[in-house]
Amino acid sequence: MLARAHIFASGVVQGVYYRQFTQTKAKSFGLTGWVKNLFDGRVEVVCEGEKGLILDFIKELRIGPSSASVTAVQIDWQEYKGEFEEFNIKF
Repeated sequence: MLARAHIFASGVVQGVYYRQFTQTKAKSFGLTGWVKNLFDGRVEVVCEGEKGLILDFIKELRIGPSSASVTAVQIDWQEYKGEFEEFNIKF
């Protein structure tokens, strides 16, 4: 089943390669979408793909790279739109 997730990661997730980690993991799961830093210190992610793969991806986001300290991950499940061709980092 195809799905879309809008995700917010909180904690020490900026300046610790969290966006690069997220992009690498998303690509390894074959997911599309984007990741970006927010001014409030969180990282925002929108991804699309197989729901089971998104769930596995979210498990990785809860851990993050070794330099990160993830305290919370919020997920808003949405209807799949198929609007992305790849997974990018937004600046």
